[in-house]
Amino acid sequence: MGKKAAIIKGDGVGPELTACALKVLEAVNPDVEILPVEAGYEWWLQHGGSSFIPPETWKILEEVNAVLKAPCTTPPDPGAPRSVAVTIRQRFDLYANIRPIKTYKGLPSMYGDLDFICVRETTEGLYSGIEHRLAPDVAIAVRKITRRQSERVARKAFSMAKEREWNKVIVVTKRNIMRECDGIFIESVDRVSKEFPGITYEEYFIDNMAQQLVKNPDRFNHNVILGTNLFMDIISEEASGLVASIGMIYSGNFGDNYAMFEPAHGSAPKYKGQDKVNPTAMILSAAWMLEYLGEKEEANSIFRAVEEVIAEGKVLTYDLRGNAKSSEMAAAIAQKAAQLLKR
Repeated sequence: MGKKAAIIKGDGVGPELTACALKVLEAVNPDVEILPVEAGYEWWLQHGGSSFIPPETWKILEEVNAVLKAPCTTPPDPGAPRSVAVTIRQRFDLYANIRPIKTYKGLPSMYGDLDFICVRETTEGLYSGIEHRLAPDVAIAVRKITRRQSERVARKAFSMAKEREWNKVIVVTKRNIMRECDGIFIESVDRVSKEFPGITYEEYFIDNMAQQLVKNPDRFNHNVILGTNLFMDIISEEASGLVASIGMIYSGNFGDNYAMFEPAHGSAPKYKGQDKVNPTAMILSAAWMLEYLGEKEEANSIFRAVEEVIAEGKVLTYDLRGNAKSSEMAAAIAQKAAQLLKR
């Protein structure tokens, strides 16, 4: 029996990008049943409740093998529910967020050819939700770091380096200041590193890492960059800015037996309904989901189709210096992927 995947339509430009991804998935016709579900800020504004995710969506999420999530809005308002992404990561123990950072042939790059991977722990740290208002003018947040999650995410980072035959993991900390939390993290990395002979690790403090990533990004080519939740949220976003557009950056959130895939960018509500936003990250997230579900030929056809459409430079969105609509670029990728699959 085929696998099942849920697709969260999201907020802002999310529904448009969902349509783009579905168009490409339909073109390669994988043996995966796709189940669209509701979740997000716009749904919550209409229905209310303590979560951005309705009970009927949770039921489906618990029955499927993976989920593809379009961008969702997370308001900063006190009292609003936790973000869709954080809620799903913690519910399914998706401890490793992975963002490949790669330049594409045919797109301008200020930094030359880049190819590295960001790996972020995503269930604890300052995103643990342990936050208190002690007094009207005093608030605290607890940065929770555990050896278990640190070792699991470190093992994922070293495994990804091994798969690609890369030989270095960069570990991002602020251990000179947060000696206990980052002490546990680096101890965990060191322990896991012994399982991977031939792969070394190098520690960078977060402030220096941010500077080096802008100044000398090519020094991290064929490296995996690993860190705790907030540090790598920021570093992976900074890394996204090194390539032509954040609209190119896709990601996966992995646990031991479940995964969620999503674009790295936000819901861009100001562009809602304009059929304008780059659909690539959403489409590549869908392709990675297919690969995860065992549909490797179909996934590979999408990855190759994206590369070829971009290299041709004829049907690109505004952020890639083109004038195509989101739906037009998605259609070009869908057509190319179907052609590649037949060869």
